[in-house]
Amino acid sequence: MNLSKLSEILKDEPKYRYAQINQALWQDYVSSWDEISSLPKALREKLSVECPLEIKAEMVAEAPVAQPGRSAKPAGRIGQGGTKALITLDDGEIVETVLIRQKRGNTICVSSQVGCPLGCAFCATGALGFKRNLAAEEIIEQVIFWARELKRAFQTAEAGAKIDNVVFMGMGEPFLNYQEFIKAAKFINDAEKLNIGARRLSVSTAGLTEGIKRLSGEKLQMNLAISLHAPLDGLRASLMPIAKKYPLAEIFKAIDNYILKTGRRVMFEYLMLKGINDSDEDAELLAQLMRKPLYLVNLIPYNLTGRFQTSSRERIDAFQKILETNNVAVTVRLSFGANIGAACGQLGKRRLNK
Repeated sequence: MNLSKLSEILKDEPKYRYAQINQALWQDYVSSWDEISSLPKALREKLSVECPLEIKAEMVAEAPVAQPGRSAKPAGRIGQGGTKALITLDDGEIVETVLIRQKRGNTICVSSQVGCPLGCAFCATGALGFKRNLAAEEIIEQVIFWARELKRAFQTAEAGAKIDNVVFMGMGEPFLNYQEFIKAAKFINDAEKLNIGARRLSVSTAGLTEGIKRLSGEKLQMNLAISLHAPLDGLRASLMPIAKKYPLAEIFKAIDNYILKTGRRVMFEYLMLKGINDSDEDAELLAQLMRKPLYLVNLIPYNLTGRFQTSSRERIDAFQKILETNNVAVTVRLSFGANIGAACGQLGKRRLNK
């Protein structure tokens, strides 16, 4: 999908052409210019050559496609649960994006970089290294891909066929590509574009304080999540090398300033790693950090990437109970995508290493 020449092609066209194309691309999710019958044939042919709408992708579905109780059934590629797509960009690089279908709606997880420079010990993406930042258009393309797939699968505008949430939690650190990430977020939120509410957008960061500060100044009420994963700087640095640059005290200072400016709740993601960060002592230390009204802890069962093991269900329950006893708001994330390599810490494409 490449729209770089679109403005040039339309410069001599009537103004209403922009509205027609805007509707078709961002609300009707056409995948071919020929679908826009209101455009002259010659213009459609020119656009097909110079502004291709094709998105090159392959998909891996986690679960059976049929969803009980729905009148409109998926047509074969989208499952109930997790579905991963590998999108090939114009330069041949590959990024991953995931659709998670649940009763409460469809969530799209998008990447902001090709690979990741942070090298977190638990993350398969970090092992791939860093290739480049994505342009805003390449981030948006991931959302458009899923919007088209949902439309194709359901052939209806019912609730199950629309995107409800977009999370910037895929490959890469969004705040290392802040300008393009925020440009994409604003486009997705724009009422004349994808029109997805700001409070249905979320971004996850490893704790880059500059990005937290910048986000607090945006007029966009999106959700902020912090990849925490340890209650002490030393342990956190052993899991996340970037923690050496951003100690917890600085991160919490930036977060508290963010909350003061926005009044928004902040979520702290905490991977449960067996024998690493899941002891009663770890829970007590975490509770000391989390005793604030707009802090929410999200415990995440770890999906195996080779080096670590996930905590047992019993250990996670015990960890959660300690937090709750200390009046900490806490949830446990349902695990999706493990068997397609699309779960937390697993966004790494085997083919990228070939």
